[in-house]
Amino acid sequence: MAYWLMKSEPGSYSWDDLVRDKETYWDGVRNHQASNNMKAMKNGDRVFFYHSVSEKAIVGVMEVIKEYYPDHTDKSGRFGMVDVKPIEPVQNPVTLAEIKAEPKLADLALVRHTRLSVLPVSDAHWKILSKMAGVKA
Repeated sequence: MAYWLMKSEPGSYSWDDLVRDKETYWDGVRNHQASNNMKAMKNGDRVFFYHSVSEKAIVGVMEVIKEYYPDHTDKSGRFGMVDVKPIEPVQNPVTLAEIKAEPKLADLALVRHTRLSVLPVSDAHWKILSKMAGVKA
């Protein structure tokens, strides 16, 4: 199993929206590196749901339930998407400031590539972030 982090602006699509919908497709990604990260996702991979822009915090844990396939919103046909479902909300939202304050997370992709919307998370980083969030690793 691999681990990931996916960002969404809570005003566009939030953790609460995902919980309400029970599952969703993660469309609209137009960055090649983020798209390549989604291509690498496998069913069962775990993903942190990160509210970007205003909150800048990890708010939930998702699971990949459908691997990469064409994004119906991409008229160019170059980009795809994956489907995810919620697993659990975090007990303690983990803010970007808290992440940056933890020396063991200095090389986390979220810290190094702040604009990227779909990021890999190493096993070690997943364990640290899970503990900070109060969820099972």
